[in-house]
Parts: sequence; structure tokens; C-alpha cells
Amino acid sequence: MLVFLLVIVGVLALLGGVHWYVWKRLVRDVTVAGGLGRRLGTVAAFVLPVLSVAALVSGRAGAPFWLQQVVAWPGFLWLASLLYVTLALVVGEAVRPLLRRWPARRGTATVTEAEEAGKATQAEESEESARTAVRAGGPVVAAGGGAAVPVGDTLTEPEAEPALQDGPALQDGPARGNGPAPAVTEAGAEASRTPGATAVSRRLFVSRVVGGAAAAAAVGTVGYGTYGVLRGPRVKRVTVPLAKVPRAAHGYRIAVVSDIHLGPILGRAHTQRIVDAINATQPDLIAVVGDLVDGTVENLGPAAEPLARLRARHGSFFVTGNHEYFSGADAWVDHVRELGLRPLRNERLEIAAGFDLAGVDDIAGESEGQGPDFAAALGDRDRAKAAVLLAHQPIVVHDAVRHGVDLQLSGHTHGGQLWPGNYLAELANPTVAGLERYGDTQLYVSRGAGAWGPPVRVGAPSDITLVELASKQA
Repeated sequence: MLVFLLVIVGVLALLGGVHWYVWKRLVRDVTVAGGLGRRLGTVAAFVLPVLSVAALVSGRAGAPFWLQQVVAWPGFLWLASLLYVTLALVVGEAVRPLLRRWPARRGTATVTEAEEAGKATQAEESEESARTAVRAGGPVVAAGGGAAVPVGDTLTEPEAEPALQDGPALQDGPARGNGPAPAVTEAGAEASRTPGATAVSRRLFVSRVVGGAAAAAAVGTVGYGTYGVLRGPRVKRVTVPLAKVPRAAHGYRIAVVSDIHLGPILGRAHTQRIVDAINATQPDLIAVVGDLVDGTVENLGPAAEPLARLRARHGSFFVTGNHEYFSGADAWVDHVRELGLRPLRNERLEIAAGFDLAGVDDIAGESEGQGPDFAAALGDRDRAKAAVLLAHQPIVVHDAVRHGVDLQLSGHTHGGQLWPGNYLAELANPTVAGLERYGDTQLYVSRGAGAWGPPVRVGAPSDITLVELASKQA
């Protein structure tokens, strides 16, 4: 219990730190203190995390289903947005110093070029004055080190110098002459008198550029990932050669669907899209390999009803996933049976095509005295025949190897669902997605047809897989 509490405290501290960082970069650094933007951003920084926590715990806490639906959309979408805006802001930290220096170099170059232009203009005008005096035949006086000007028949340098210095055209420095240099020099002088204001303005500009780019990247990523989930899964086709599959079963098609995750967001329309996609493949057998729901039969029974329209030559089969045990597994097993699916709870049957089909309960059922029983499902079978196992979690593949399974069909991982979640999924699962071999057993893992939590997928598109068995005897 102490370890559990420490984990909870650590997670809350991490979330608090991440939200503070995002508030700092997206609110404090880009708004004016006391302004409307600062106030609204600060309120959002408190409200959105509360909605996210409510979305995560409302179902387990038994909150009314309408309330679960109200908090699910903003709460879960913010969790996905938080991930990608944080990643984008971290990348922006590397860009931020470069952007701060770049405007400074451009500003310095602009002032320097203006000063040089002013000096050139002043020199040209002084030379022209000297040439005019020479043509007039009068003596000239050198004023301030520049070209001489005529003052009559005598030279009166002491008296001429103050008069010449009073004119703006002959002031020392780059402001001499009648060109644009005085305005540039005054601007440069003004900037030099207020270096702090220039630095603050530059920091605000850079913060807004980086923050705006990060927010746009996060919104675009989450928006596209949400569209991919709501559009529905795409059908993949995979051929799996099996040595023990008889010639008669060559080309046998199994439609594999996992992790539909009906809940406050994904409902009846989502189920109907999946049913239509599966039926369009005209499979010989349909395998629903767990995590069908995130909620009770009372709340989600109507959303699951389209499953009754699944069509396959040898029927539709179902095994439990870990989320069924969060939602009332026994009630859901009874309900899917009413919808026409056959649950396989640590049992097997012989398919007419000439192989065994077995299914085991998910390991999460061990907390309720259930869980997988490989001996019951596979212990006394004829190993000369091919065996296909339905098991929600890929991690049980090592038990499948020991019991002579030829092909295990699983889900659970979602392929990581939200990049870079696939790297975390690899730490907990032998295979995250696709087909791999373990000894004499092949394991196929579907990415799933739905999404848990945020209805968003990035780098792990949802799928329904049509597995086609290939007989090596053919």
C-alpha cells in the first residue's frame, strides 16, 4: 500500500510540474501581468487538469454516465494535447536562444549600416561645399576636420568655429550632413538609452513565436490523431504459414479485432463502423480478442448491439481483456453471448477446416479467481493438429509455446497508441504490433480498433486484421 501511495504521489507531482511548465511557457511568458489573457490562461491551467482527472476516475467511481460523457471529451483530449505541447516546448527550448540572438544581430547591423550611410552623405556634402568655394575664388575654413567653407577675405577661425558648431549639419559624429543620418542616430541613441526595454520586447516576441508554434503543432497532431480514430479502423491483411494446417484450410480467413473500447466517447456508431468493415472482408471466422468495453452493460449495452450483425461462416468468438474485469466481466460475457458471439473461457473447440481454436481469460481475471488456464484450454489436445489461441495480452505467449500453440492472436498494446508510447509498450510486451515468431509459435498482435483514454492515435493507426492461414501442404 505504501508503494502504491508513493507512486500516486510521484505521478501527481510529475503532472503538477508539467502543468506548471506549460503554464509558464504558454501563459506567463506570452501575456501581460494582470491582463485578460493571463487570467484566462491561469484558469485553464487549473480547470483542464481537473477535467482530466475526472475523465480518468469517473467511470471507476460509478459517476452517472452523462457526467462521464461530459468530462471525457475535454479531459481526455487535454491529456493528449498536454503530451504533444510539452514535447514541442522542450524542442523549442533549443531554438529559443538562437531566435533571441538573431534579431539582435540584425538590429546592430541595421544601425551600423545607417551610420555609415550618414557619414558618406556628410563627406560628399562637405566636398561639394569645398568645390563651390574654390570656384567662387574665396578662401575656405576647415570646420571640424571636414572640407573648408568660404568666410570672406580673412580667416577668423576662432569666431567661425562656434557659429559652424551651432548648425546641425556640422555636429560631430554620424549626424553630420542633411541626409537621414540624424533620425537613425537618434533611434540608435534611443535604443542605447533603453536596452532593457529592447531585451524585454525581444524575449516576448521569441516566447510568442515558440509558444504559438508549439500550440499549433500540438493541436494539429491531436486533431489528426482524433480524426483517425473517429474515422474507424482500416483493414490489414496478413498471411501466416502454418505447417500443421491441412490443405483444406489453405486460405482460411480469420478477422481479428481487439481493443474496441466502447465508452463515454466511442459508442454505437463506432461499433457499427467496425462491424461493417469486418463483414466486408467476408471472413470464415471472427475473433474479438478483448477490451471490448470501458463501462457497464447498463451504460454500454446499446453501444455493443451492432455486434449481433457480425457474419462469418464459422461464427464469432470472444475472449476477455483486462478492461472487462474493470467493467464486470461476467455480465459482459453473458451479454456478448446474447449478441451471438461465443465466449471462450479457458476452452477450445475443433474448427471444421481442420484446426483447434482455443481461448483463455485475461490475466487480469486472476484478481477475481479466474485468469488464464492453459491446461484446461490446451492440456489434452492432439498436438498433431494446428492450434490457434485467442489471448488478449501478448505476454502469455511463453505459456502458448509450452503448450504447443501454432498461432496466438492478441491485442492489448494499441501499438503504443500515442507516440512515443510505443517505446514504453515495448518494455512491457514481447511484441507491440505485427507478426513475430517465438520458437514454434507465431504471435500476431493487433493495434486495436479503438482507443483508451484520449480518442487519439499518433504513429499507431487503428486496424482490423484479416489473417489468412497458409498451409505448407498446399
